[in-house]
Amino acid sequence: MRSAVPKPLRAEDPREIAGYPLRARIGEGGMGTVYLSQTRGGQPVALKLVRREYADSPAFRERFAREVAAARRVSGYHLVPVVDHDATGERPWLATRHIPGVPLDETLEAHGPLPVPAVLQLLACTAYALGSVHTAGVIHRDVKPGNLLLAADGPWLLDFGIARAAGAATLTTAGRLVGTPRYMSPEHALGRPVTTAADIFALGLLAAEAATGQHPYGRGNGLAIAARIAGTDQQPPALDGMQRPLLDVVRRCLAADPAARPSAAELAEHCAGAARRDVRDFTGWLPGPVAADVNAIEASLRTLFLAEAPTVRALPPTAPLTVRDEEWRRRVRREP
Repeated sequence: MRSAVPKPLRAEDPREIAGYPLRARIGEGGMGTVYLSQTRGGQPVALKLVRREYADSPAFRERFAREVAAARRVSGYHLVPVVDHDATGERPWLATRHIPGVPLDETLEAHGPLPVPAVLQLLACTAYALGSVHTAGVIHRDVKPGNLLLAADGPWLLDFGIARAAGAATLTTAGRLVGTPRYMSPEHALGRPVTTAADIFALGLLAAEAATGQHPYGRGNGLAIAARIAGTDQQPPALDGMQRPLLDVVRRCLAADPAARPSAAELAEHCAGAARRDVRDFTGWLPGPVAADVNAIEASLRTLFLAEAPTVRALPPTAPLTVRDEEWRRRVRREP
């Protein structure tokens, strides 16, 4: 789920979903619309309402419930947690903690590459997040710039829309691999079983793009890039213009052999050392123009919630956000 400056609700938008009041629109994509809402305790949440055409598919509902269950198994440093969902209602929906940040892909498009220190910090913190994902026995499978939010308190990894339990069968839809072709690992692009090493390869692609503004496998449509990635053992990625020590790190992540890539924990520790600063200190970590975008989002949220929820408070990056047990049973399990 993306986070952006909230926009007014449209006439056709609902005003409430399962007791969650909808305050504004904050995004829209192929799967549905994302709304800004809040818990009873006043904590902001991002609620994604699935499109009607998907709601009519029993297979989609089954997969949606399975994927949310996988996402709820995961919690950790700078992971956007799922706080509530319903796969059985008229239209399935999913609520996560709301992060006032800007997606990395939009940042790169608007402002260009990030400085190397910021990329190292981003890479270290995202690797810590993936470490929690992998420890829970889950493979994210869609690590990409659009699923990484840059916020004042660091980068946040989100969207477990195609997350799978490690060891599960290859996920396909109508004969096609599910995922984002531009950010697939070679084994994923070739239709082979994937492991946690596939997430590390995708993170290497993300870091290279964040540092240079260019995809290391060139331009073109997603399938063309996926084809180049699949043949990376013959034509390695172009990493021109990337500085050390980031270059060395990215090369290891983009190894053709999954066994040669570092684990998430190894990657996090290496980047933390290379950054030569506390990677969990986010004082001034974002370039000025990006920080200004984040400040604009935070200001709009304060204005929007000022009269509605004066008790809204900031949570530390590691704080889980969940509805109360009795509220979960009432909403999701439909118990009286």
